[in-house]
Amino acid sequence: MIELLKARVLGDMPHGFAGRKGGVSTGLYAGLNVGLGSDDDRTAILRNRELALDAVLPGGQLVTVRQVHSPDVVTATQVFADDARPEADALVTDRPGLLLGILTADCVPVLFVDATAGVIGAAHAGWKGAIGGVTDATLTAMVALGARRDRISCAIGPCIGRSFYEVTEDFAHRFEEADAENGRFFLEGRAGHMQFDIGGYVASRLAAAGVGWVEMLDEDTYSQPERFFSYRRSCHLGEPGYGRQISMIGLPG
Repeated sequence: MIELLKARVLGDMPHGFAGRKGGVSTGLYAGLNVGLGSDDDRTAILRNRELALDAVLPGGQLVTVRQVHSPDVVTATQVFADDARPEADALVTDRPGLLLGILTADCVPVLFVDATAGVIGAAHAGWKGAIGGVTDATLTAMVALGARRDRISCAIGPCIGRSFYEVTEDFAHRFEEADAENGRFFLEGRAGHMQFDIGGYVASRLAAAGVGWVEMLDEDTYSQPERFFSYRRSCHLGEPGYGRQISMIGLPG
């Protein structure tokens, strides 16, 4: 069975943050690996994507992009072929039957909805996209489709927690130079290093942008290998690859 985490603020809108439980992949990628960029068996990846779709929006169509750690957003009106996915890190739509999917393996997945306007969004916020404004760009694209910021609810799914996200002091300074208030998302670690609360940082960006509600699921990907894929954990273990989990939101047809 696929494990789907739900957010209260997203209400009855079809959605779910899937982990690695369930699926047909084996070995290093065991579970629900949906990453087309991984070295997993492609047949297994495609089957896992079908299982994820059926768990959230049966009969719908899954839409994903080629994620590149950018602030770029695509307004989806149809499904992209797997080999023709645009480079972007967020999607928005007002089209019923489309299920927006974002892949992560420590980065921050964010799902958005303005139920009144019938507009949804999904964003992948790694540190580059987060500081570059991918969530702000997603909100702007939703407003262009008729959403209103004060009606938008946002949910932040499983991502790497502060305890396991070690960065250099120079990395932290980059965020503090952008906004001195960002210092609150960094705690001192071992010499020359800090511990970064990337989920908290993304939540603060959303709140500052004027959204109505923000919910954090507060699930750490690094420390739960049986539930989530983690890029950083994979690197620390010296593994040759890593899987990706998917976060999804769709409009009923």
